[in-house]
Amino acid sequence: MIQAIIKNKPTRLFLILGGFFIANALIAEVIGVKIFSLEKTFGVAPFEIGLFGNKFSFNLTAGVLLWPVVFIMTDTINEYYGMKGVRFLSFLAVGLIAYTFIMFQGAIHLTPADFWTGNYAAQGIADADVAYQSILGQSSWIIIGSLVAFLIGQILDVWIFHKIKQVTGEKKIWLRSTGSTVISQFVDSFVVLFIAFYIGPRLSPGQGQPWSFALVMTICVGNYIYKFIMAVILTPVIYGVHNLIERYLGHDTAAQMRKAAMGDETA
Repeated sequence: MIQAIIKNKPTRLFLILGGFFIANALIAEVIGVKIFSLEKTFGVAPFEIGLFGNKFSFNLTAGVLLWPVVFIMTDTINEYYGMKGVRFLSFLAVGLIAYTFIMFQGAIHLTPADFWTGNYAAQGIADADVAYQSILGQSSWIIIGSLVAFLIGQILDVWIFHKIKQVTGEKKIWLRSTGSTVISQFVDSFVVLFIAFYIGPRLSPGQGQPWSFALVMTICVGNYIYKFIMAVILTPVIYGVHNLIERYLGHDTAAQMRKAAMGDETA
């Protein structure tokens, strides 16, 4: 029975795509605590453009490294497995991310062994346990903001994707993939920062200094510009992934799956 399931190409493809989708969403949440300078990473001086009364530069969360993979996985799953497939994986990803951070809290409260902190102290890290807590113990509002934004973005993405496909049919893959992404990520980019750094700290004063509205807008615009550019750049990759899947599944099976995915739109 298990062999029959695994040998079924559509099922195996769903497991592979779903595995990459969830793994990348989870990894992005964990590494996202680091903010990096895109310009300095490429050896360029920060732009420091005036925007909303602040100096704008591409200071991004490290989670954006994996965003292109999530973008490609979302639209590919949407194409062949429809709204139900993306919804199922999105809710599963959110549940597993929440579970991960609960486990992090348990690990943070474990008393460290003396030799463990001692080994890191010898490497120049004064208190490894504090560093461990700082990296894994993200603010609850950051976690809430990222999960809410992720769900809203995914649901909006699949809805727009199918609405565009209703109009264009099987043609113009670039329009439904890139179009749905640039619109949904506009919402995603603003929701996460407003909840995490504008609304959250004001509701919970102990959760850090709240950002000003102007600062939130500045960072939001920077994140969205990056995602917009990446969505356009990755358009040829979408076609490449589609071609690989068509060859793997076979034309007839792939066509049946795309048709069934469109019939899933009102579910």
